[in-house]
Amino acid sequence: MSALHQSAVIGVIGAGAMGAGIAQVAAQAGHQVKLYDNREGVAQTSIDSMAKQLAKLVERNKFTAEQVQQILARLSVANLLEDFSDTGLVVEAIVENIDVKKNIFDALEAICSANCILASNTSSISITRLAAGMKHPERMVGMHFFNPAPIMKLVEVVSGLATDSDVATCVYETALNWGKKPVYAASTPGFIVNRVARPFYAESFRLRQEQVADCVTLDTLLKGAGGFRMGAFELTDMIGHDVNYAVTCSVFDAYYGDFRFQPSLIQKDLVDAGFLGRKSGQGFYSYKEGGDKPQAQCVEVSPLDDGAVITCEVSKDIGYLKGLVDRLSRAGVQVTEVSDLAKGYLKIGDTFVALTDGRMACERGKEEALNDLVLVDLALDYQSATHIALSRSATTSAEAFNDVVQCFDLVGIKVSEVVDSPALVVMRTVAMLANEAADAVLQGVASAEGVDTAMCFGLNYPQGPLVWADAIGVAEIDKVLTHLQQSYGEDRYRPSLLMRRIAMVEGRFHD
Repeated sequence: MSALHQSAVIGVIGAGAMGAGIAQVAAQAGHQVKLYDNREGVAQTSIDSMAKQLAKLVERNKFTAEQVQQILARLSVANLLEDFSDTGLVVEAIVENIDVKKNIFDALEAICSANCILASNTSSISITRLAAGMKHPERMVGMHFFNPAPIMKLVEVVSGLATDSDVATCVYETALNWGKKPVYAASTPGFIVNRVARPFYAESFRLRQEQVADCVTLDTLLKGAGGFRMGAFELTDMIGHDVNYAVTCSVFDAYYGDFRFQPSLIQKDLVDAGFLGRKSGQGFYSYKEGGDKPQAQCVEVSPLDDGAVITCEVSKDIGYLKGLVDRLSRAGVQVTEVSDLAKGYLKIGDTFVALTDGRMACERGKEEALNDLVLVDLALDYQSATHIALSRSATTSAEAFNDVVQCFDLVGIKVSEVVDSPALVVMRTVAMLANEAADAVLQGVASAEGVDTAMCFGLNYPQGPLVWADAIGVAEIDKVLTHLQQSYGEDRYRPSLLMRRIAMVEGRFHD
């Protein structure tokens, strides 16, 4: 089944932010759209608000006045559900309550034509459960947009057990025609994004709880090294802790208490206190007027002596740190490749430097008999990173550590020393994101390409977690996860079977 023709009438139920956004997207794509809300006057108010927002886009030359008039002319208010009798697709975007939603779809089955597709914008309720008991469950599908719908590109096209593959294909192709980036997903808890994203929050929360670094330092590292647009603390402050915590609890419960999805006690404390983030004026950060903005904790650099030259020995196989070595070389550090230095190591002065492999620096230093050892966190691109986390073994001297910090200072990278912890900050987060993504692929929730597309276009990740794992090396990510699991002794960090399988054959998630 191909995409719905532009002549198909689209119905949208729920005129809140999501419903109104979906209606706008469909109208911009050329469809006649009927917007329904059971609260009197709300649908018309939403259309009026839409008109004001579109007028602002005219001022910014995103649309012409004529285009806006045409879009608004395609929007109308449905006063009754019976007004949807001529629709080709109805998208429900109401409260996340399965009983309320099922009542709506029961009514629609009696009103809409047999070939009308019924879709839910639910982010957490099973499409299989919604379709259960329907006369024609094969036409029920998930069409999960992300807020704000006119801007965010991702649409998760979610199939329940009974969903006809032609129906899913039609919704996928229709979303493409609407200018979106659709991905296929199976109806499992959290679908793709709300499942795979859990470690992004969970690992930062755990690092904070273990006092590895403060909130602003952790956020800064995820942005300055990881390339993420926001850190976990500022992002959850923006989402609202009541919302984010509820989603985490929902996914945790849906997976029968799997500790990979365990909610955070420090987030629960915020919810219990009513510190919900931006909307309450206080979350991990304060949003009160006149408050000081916290700054990341950075290591103070001792200046180089006049005429001093930093030298760096590099192993022949430096691996993922090659970008850092190239940046050091361009900045004037004398880099020499040596054959007797172990794989993946740099030697700055007498200090051994390596990318974290998931072990604590104290553990790695003891196992490899290295007195002066500094571990470097992962960066998306060492050529452009602005901030990095370092940790050192207990035997590493202040002078040895300063030699390494001076190198990073020379190339314009700020350093935050974090408490010695397994896999540091960015590596730990990315490894866990990749692990959850791998499990989603293993269980048939989505393809590797679908997962990466979803995380990039649904949450603006700098790159998909499985593309990232391929770049680092799947075997390296598997090693990091194994060391994390050994350090904590918890099932939470168990490597996905698919991750291990690909690591064993030195393969990749993407061809």
